[in-house]
Amino acid sequence: MIRNYLKIAWRNLFKNKAHTFINVTGLSVGMAVAILIGLWVWDELSYDKYFQNYDSLVRVMQHQTFNGERGTQGAIPLPLGTKLRDEYTGPSKDFKYVVMSTWTHGHILAFKDKKLNQNGNCIQPEAPQMFALKMLKGTRAGLKDESSILLSAKLAKALFGDADPMNQMVKVDNKSVVKVTGVYEDFPRNTSLNDMAFMLPWDFYLANNPWTKGNLNEWGSNSWQMFAQLNANADASRVSDHIKDLKLIALTTAHDKLNLSFKPSLFLHPMSKWHLYSEFKNGVIVGGNIEFVWMFGIIGTFVLLLACINFMNLSTARSEKRAKEVGIRKTLGSLRLQLISQFFSESLLVSTVAFAFSLILVQLALPSFNLMADKQMSIPLSSPEFWIIGLVFSILTGIVAGSYPAFYLSSFQPVKVLKGTFRAGRLASLPRKILVVLQFTVSATLIIGTVVVFRQVQYTKNRPVGYSREGMIQSYQQTQDIDKHFEALKYDLLRTGAVTSVAESGSPVTDIWANQQGFSWEGMPPGFQPNLSVVHVSPEFGKTVGWQVKEGRDFSKEFLTDSSALIVNEAAVKYMGLKTPVGMRIKWYRDFHIIGVVKDMVMTSPYEPVAPTVFSGMNGDYGLINMRLNPHMGTSEVISKIENVFKQYDPGSPFTYEFTDTAYAKKFADEERTGKLAGIFTALAIFISCMGLFGMASFMAEQRTKEIGVRKVLGASIANLWGLMSKEFVALVIVSLIIASPIAYYFMNKWILNYKYHTDVSWWIFALTAAGAVIITLLTVSYQSIKAAMANPVKSLRSE
Repeated sequence: MIRNYLKIAWRNLFKNKAHTFINVTGLSVGMAVAILIGLWVWDELSYDKYFQNYDSLVRVMQHQTFNGERGTQGAIPLPLGTKLRDEYTGPSKDFKYVVMSTWTHGHILAFKDKKLNQNGNCIQPEAPQMFALKMLKGTRAGLKDESSILLSAKLAKALFGDADPMNQMVKVDNKSVVKVTGVYEDFPRNTSLNDMAFMLPWDFYLANNPWTKGNLNEWGSNSWQMFAQLNANADASRVSDHIKDLKLIALTTAHDKLNLSFKPSLFLHPMSKWHLYSEFKNGVIVGGNIEFVWMFGIIGTFVLLLACINFMNLSTARSEKRAKEVGIRKTLGSLRLQLISQFFSESLLVSTVAFAFSLILVQLALPSFNLMADKQMSIPLSSPEFWIIGLVFSILTGIVAGSYPAFYLSSFQPVKVLKGTFRAGRLASLPRKILVVLQFTVSATLIIGTVVVFRQVQYTKNRPVGYSREGMIQSYQQTQDIDKHFEALKYDLLRTGAVTSVAESGSPVTDIWANQQGFSWEGMPPGFQPNLSVVHVSPEFGKTVGWQVKEGRDFSKEFLTDSSALIVNEAAVKYMGLKTPVGMRIKWYRDFHIIGVVKDMVMTSPYEPVAPTVFSGMNGDYGLINMRLNPHMGTSEVISKIENVFKQYDPGSPFTYEFTDTAYAKKFADEERTGKLAGIFTALAIFISCMGLFGMASFMAEQRTKEIGVRKVLGASIANLWGLMSKEFVALVIVSLIIASPIAYYFMNKWILNYKYHTDVSWWIFALTAAGAVIITLLTVSYQSIKAAMANPVKSLRSE
């Protein structure tokens, strides 16, 4: 029986080739979108599951309160590590391992003549065991020696080629020599540690940064991160309760009133939430990448639903064509259940064929999709689970697509059908109209949403940044050699003519690396706890970045007192409540004075208000060099000359740099990626909907052939007939727009309000979407409408 069902289903597919083509193509595209999004969602949901101890790994973080607002950070003080290891780690205690770590940042690794700038961490020796590194060479005990290093497989290959890396000597930052004691498997892209190319011992960090000795008992200095593994019987929330007041108690004992006023509270953030639930507001998790998972999951479901609706509409629209078949089958004894099985077999066959084509489409699209989504995904063709899920997916798609046609077609009465009195009637088309409205409601909502996302990104890109980012590069100082000879370096750079200005800073102009407390001034409100961003800069910084001084003056070498001078931005003036800021005395860890006010510069998120920032003219270890390029020279020539100068002062380091406008553009990467993906899925949704419209228009033109012939004989013009055939579809699309507009406005207005600096959902977006939808509809149905209108009425009236 099943064989017979499939044979008849196969014959019906080839009998109606156009109908089959539209159904298979629509379902193939819909299923391909669903599979692509499914792979992306799975990649997100499986983030960090590469780690064997995924369920027990945590990051120690803290909440602090500044002027009534609860903030959350991953930076913690050094003595906390000692406290947790000494008192909370052991077989019968909360933690199995507790490890301190630096933040991932660049170091220069050199082997013979090869020098690479790579990101890595200095971390305590238990880390390899805690993260269960998959060692390709050596053991997880490789960080016990201060002069050792563990390399990722990719980095080991880059440094040593095919040679054995074990026990090879590598120079770090042109000063310290360490021995390779192990090579571990590269972390996958979908892990939080994917950019950690090597691990250095924690003792190496302490030995090369003697200033840290002053922080070993300093609970108020938050500059490091901490990872931990819980024991089998420990619960993250319960352990959080155990340790939450440890810092508060230590600060109380030390009588540190300033840091006590921030009311610190420690807690554990499980690895399962690092990626998907990383956003905090007032000390509470409010979301993260899980929002994108839900959004794209819903989009994928709806795009697949659109393809299923096409199948439903085209199958039921041809009901009169198959009415006699149903009547004869019922007369010969077929039960309704058997007819339902027959129609389901057709939909399942179509969905199976469509699934095969969808896999081909996904395979072709994956390289571009991975590039756009910043992923490394592939179809797991060798996985039995994938084929089981694929089979279930095909069956469910076939059932959803074939459910309405199966129950509708099998309900025909054989007496009416065989007597020739059966007519589908006007109400029979109502479900199809509802489905078309649903299709275009989804498509219109996606169009509006995509336009709003792109407009928000563009609006923020056009935000005044308060400095000139074009024609400027920034180079990170990997060693002390550059900083020690900065004045000579600057002189030689200017002499080449490649740059017009050079300055040092403690943060790049596109980011802020430090926030400080402990400021006070005359007239400061009682109980106010100022938390200000701080950037140390050399006197040439303002000229180099092109900031705009609104009051007072810029830093200058002519004033010896500028080592105790501050320049504040407009946001800081407002935040501090200063009426006459220039000349104001500021008490920090010593006495400072404000010499100028600059226009706000967008240095952090362009979607957020500018942070209150203090620029200090005090000499210090800056860490970064900013250079304004000569606009009259070619880029390659400029970079070549700059590199040659840097090589003179730091021959052991590769010259690395980044264009400031490129660094700024990276801030829009997530939103632009979201917009592009949404745009592609929206275009495919429109394509599927238009294919359905085309099929419906084709069937309607066929069904109304005689009517069109009669109208043409009676004098109807081609334009009249085109309007007659098109107006019904246009009316359905207009109804869809009326429904979609408030839905899209509600969700997109809610989305843009997540950004403090945002555009609005303007009326013209809806008008443009409406015009576009109507034009697309007319273009889709016009071919069939005009073709039917231009047909010879003699042939039309003769057809039956």
